[in-house]
Amino acid sequence: MLFEFSPYSSLLLPFFVQGIVFGVLLLVRSWRLEEPADRWLGLLILLYTANVAQWMLGFAGWYDAHNAYSTFMFYFPFSFHLGAGPLFYFYFRNLTNQQFRLRKGQLWHFAPAAAYVAWHVFCFVADVLVQHRALGQPLPEHFGTKGALISIVAVHDVASLLNYISLGAYGYFTLREFRQYTRYLNDNFSDTERRRFRWLRHALVAVLVGTVVSVAFSLVDFGAGLSYVQFWYGYLFTGLIIYYLSIGGWQAQHHGRVPLHFKPQPVGADPAAPELVVKTAPEPITDAPTTEQLRWAERLEQLMLTERPYLEPDLSLGDLATRLQTNTTTLSKVINAGFGQNFNDFVNSYRVGEAERLLTDPKYQHYTLVGIALESGFNSKSTFNRVFKKLKGETPSEAATRLKSQIASSRIIT
Repeated sequence: MLFEFSPYSSLLLPFFVQGIVFGVLLLVRSWRLEEPADRWLGLLILLYTANVAQWMLGFAGWYDAHNAYSTFMFYFPFSFHLGAGPLFYFYFRNLTNQQFRLRKGQLWHFAPAAAYVAWHVFCFVADVLVQHRALGQPLPEHFGTKGALISIVAVHDVASLLNYISLGAYGYFTLREFRQYTRYLNDNFSDTERRRFRWLRHALVAVLVGTVVSVAFSLVDFGAGLSYVQFWYGYLFTGLIIYYLSIGGWQAQHHGRVPLHFKPQPVGADPAAPELVVKTAPEPITDAPTTEQLRWAERLEQLMLTERPYLEPDLSLGDLATRLQTNTTTLSKVINAGFGQNFNDFVNSYRVGEAERLLTDPKYQHYTLVGIALESGFNSKSTFNRVFKKLKGETPSEAATRLKSQIASSRIIT
């Protein structure tokens, strides 16, 4: 039978199908929209899908078929996880910088994965095509379905160790650059929520947690020994990662969004270790503004009061610099030194002020909080609530109740 449906193979089958479908769809979308980020994610999902396929097919009877199916199980490089770390990292780089392109000098990142695949190809040629078919010698292992070279355990052990090291290293650098990316957003955009890609950070954390779990499983297996059924749960977790990456990546539409040009600082420029929860609170600015910066700050304040650009939800640092007829570097320094804020907090402080004004304006008493948020320049209620709470220490609904109470009290006194 080509596929035996058992509880273990059947539970992995939906993840396998979803991985194949979304992996191919992302590759097609990458080709149609010329979006390299989708290509990286599509390959990553297909890689994880191949990993799940090994256990799914094994429990579907292929491993114990003792024929060509079993031989396929041994020689196909299902577990070439050595490519997962680089794929994840370069997906993040392309997602946060549409101009990023992989250079020839960066191909070495995939050398370990290529070497692992090449080893399987070499073993198949030597064991199956030469020794078995050309010379007629039987395969010595697993009931005549597995050759001597592919049975060298040390190669697979070294590959597994390198896989853990690779995922840990690339995970570290990706999380480190996520912190830098958050600062980049706060310094350049007034609306950062849609550009934070929190789902990807959560997925990366899940991958790292899964790696730790895999290491723990391997250590237990080395000491006490685990059954195939016990190892199966690790592949079920991989299936959940496929599901999360597929849905999150497909919903991360790239076409038509504001271009991002994030460039991470080199190692050593930002020595702080990455944290699993990115802190978005602005760091206090202690440098005193120069006379020139104070003049720019006055012009900026005048612009904010007269033209009220903060009412535009997608206002960026570049947009504001163009209106002031200056460059983004100068404007960023003016906001940091002159107002002690990053660009995101600077713009949102005006939006929150506008929201408080509207909450006390009789013309807007029939507006919901969502309506107030949109009229103030926010593009969603969740962002409105988060920013308002951050800057004012209370939620918009609490502020609305307090302001209405103050208005009622003033009327009674009058």
